[in-house]
Amino acid sequence: MKSINQWQAEDYDNQLAFVSEYGKSLISWLRPQVGEYILDLGCGTGDLTHEISLLGAEVTGMDASSDMIARAKQKFPQLEFMEADGEHFHTERAYDAVFSNAALHWMRNSSDVVDCVWNALKPGGRFVAEFGGQGNVQIIVKAVEEVLERHTGINAAERNPWYFPTIGQYSRILENRGFMVRQAYHYDRPTKLADGEDGIAGWLTHFGDDYFKGVNPEQVKEWCQEISEIVKPKLWKNDAIYADYKRLRIEAFKPENQV
Repeated sequence: MKSINQWQAEDYDNQLAFVSEYGKSLISWLRPQVGEYILDLGCGTGDLTHEISLLGAEVTGMDASSDMIARAKQKFPQLEFMEADGEHFHTERAYDAVFSNAALHWMRNSSDVVDCVWNALKPGGRFVAEFGGQGNVQIIVKAVEEVLERHTGINAAERNPWYFPTIGQYSRILENRGFMVRQAYHYDRPTKLADGEDGIAGWLTHFGDDYFKGVNPEQVKEWCQEISEIVKPKLWKNDAIYADYKRLRIEAFKPENQV
């Protein structure tokens, strides 16, 4: 579900556990029931897939990264996982719910994703998701683009891999497909990055590959240091960098009379 970044599942588990930890609260919106079939779209290494299964639902995890899926199967061999692209997937089973945490902002063809989700749901099924909303990591993005443009002259904005919509923009896509939007919430969630002053460099190592395509690692390291110096006055707090996360949480239903 990413264009260039190659996910390293072990590093993801060891250094980016906050992704799943923050996502646990989204399960309260999902309200999984015993015996329901639920699809976890963009499941990563399967931690939230597992959490949902503990509540009695039959859960399938899906991710585009073969490394992530292999890791998920290793961690949770009792669960079902499959490799598929969130913009172009088809399921044989009809699900009671599709759940997605911290994945949809990597899928720029949002209408295709919504079509796939619609087709995967039973009539009356629900779609519960959280992902980056408008303004997400804007301070970091502006610094990355400033540094790249200064050193290379490229329009770095064209390399931005993310899709951070407003409530209105994403609700419109859902409603155009036929979904009924039950609730939507956009909120600030400052997120502590590991490694103190090196937090930005570590974050970009995992999430920023698209920006640095074709650049040698030593040069990337130098530019990341420059980026860190730009953002630190705005994001440094309590001996750590807190990334300026802004999240969009949404719940929508496929009407009972739709197929």
